[in-house]
Amino acid sequence: MSSTKKLTLIAMLSAISTLLAAPFLQFILLPAVDFLKVELTILPILIGVFTLGLGSGFIILTIRTILWLLLFNQGPSTWIGLPMNYLAISVFMVILWLFIRKEVTISKYISGAALGTIAFTAVMFLTNVIYAIPMYATFAGFDIRTMFKGGVNAYLWAGVLPFNLIEGIIFAVAFAIIFALLRKNKVINFYNA
Repeated sequence: MSSTKKLTLIAMLSAISTLLAAPFLQFILLPAVDFLKVELTILPILIGVFTLGLGSGFIILTIRTILWLLLFNQGPSTWIGLPMNYLAISVFMVILWLFIRKEVTISKYISGAALGTIAFTAVMFLTNVIYAIPMYATFAGFDIRTMFKGGVNAYLWAGVLPFNLIEGIIFAVAFAIIFALLRKNKVINFYNA
């Protein structure tokens, strides 16, 4: 692929990923934690990873993150949430890449997606404990300890954990469908497809 085509594809996938960050395209998964919303910005990023390489996936993710901050900034929730999102998506895409970069089989995809989902969830869980909960309380006046019956433990175990597990499963299933539909396409060439 020529460098012009590669840059064009990176720009297109970054733009699509950014558009998917629009608040009206995000959706609530668990009513008890209605401020946690599923966003599908990872899908164009994964297309970039498996058509252009892992480095290009990070470029798309970085561009998407900067544009999200500039276009859809909602104050402290964006400033605090985006670094966590960047880290968790990075972990998911690297694990999936490691599993299927050489050979795409159903069992390798399922294993990579399952481990990616578990790692994605663990990253979000830990960053909530270490970083987000204190930051939200300090900068957004959003104190988890008093907002949920059961406090922080209820929020983490009944909100963050199931939300991120389900979100990771949504990512894995949605990308599997996209991969299956596009792998025979002559415009986009996936690795080892």
